[in-house]
Amino acid sequence: MKKGLKRLYSFFQQENLHVLFVVILLIILASSALIAWLEPNVSFANGIWWSIVTLTTVGYGDISPETAAGRMLAVLVMFFGIGLLGMLSAGLATMLISRKIRENKGMSPSVVEDHIIICEWNYRAKAILKELRADAQTKKKPIVLVADIEEIPVDDPHLFFIRGVVCEETLEKANLKKAETIIVLGDDATETTARDAKVVLTTLTVESINPDVYSVVELVDKKNEPHCRRANADEIIIGSDLSSHLIASAALDHGISRVVIELLSNRYGNELYSMPVPANMVGKDFLDIFVTMKKRQNIIVIGVQKRDTEAFLPNPDADYLVTEDDLLLVISQDRVTA
Repeated sequence: MKKGLKRLYSFFQQENLHVLFVVILLIILASSALIAWLEPNVSFANGIWWSIVTLTTVGYGDISPETAAGRMLAVLVMFFGIGLLGMLSAGLATMLISRKIRENKGMSPSVVEDHIIICEWNYRAKAILKELRADAQTKKKPIVLVADIEEIPVDDPHLFFIRGVVCEETLEKANLKKAETIIVLGDDATETTARDAKVVLTTLTVESINPDVYSVVELVDKKNEPHCRRANADEIIIGSDLSSHLIASAALDHGISRVVIELLSNRYGNELYSMPVPANMVGKDFLDIFVTMKKRQNIIVIGVQKRDTEAFLPNPDADYLVTEDDLLLVISQDRVTA
């Protein structure tokens, strides 16, 4: 609340609207005192009401001057009201339009918190944004895009844009210190080696500003993965590996690529995701949880992920005891929380 009021006051200062407000306030106080002095049946408190009604040219008529001097004062207040309120309306409109233009051009710093940052804009970033908006958890989550493009590329009320190359300055404008997740994509305008080098450098910058943010980075060449690991990236996606594995699987098992794409997409079909172990299932064996969740919620449990090491145990033994520190990897029509 306080931050919002401070930003509003700073906007008024930039457009000199605070001076206009002071002038209007002085006119209201002065005209209230004068009408109370000129009209014997009007108190100062009623004079304030009369001044506001007259200044805004509403004219309810519940209080009206009877003396010639009082009516002359009313005429002056009305004329001043038309001019001053017109200036105020024009100033507010200019301020709002200017602010919107600055936001669309990526010239205003972000003030959102617990948000997702996407670095670079390309066809992959566009697809990522669509997937995030298709999921109920991130449908309205603030997302900040940092990219060296002219203006915000899509119409999204919860998308904020910072224009410029991805560097320490633009990341600070994106409020990286308060971000929850950052996605670092490669710059398609550069060749492979320079592209991956830029991703590694960005990851180092990210971790130096906010070591707690969860970083997902994209690489082209697998040999650069150790560099990203040393930069403390939390999750590394190597596009060439992913494509190769998918193509090979499709060649061996025809149509398998469509299955994988459906499971990874939030926009249609079933979803593949992780969820905490339900409290009433902690300590039970994997087979019991598998059967119970399939019967009760039509959820298929395909494996377990360890929270501490992020190790993945696909299809564990039937007697594997699931603990509260585990995450269940499941497939279901809709995302379900424990």
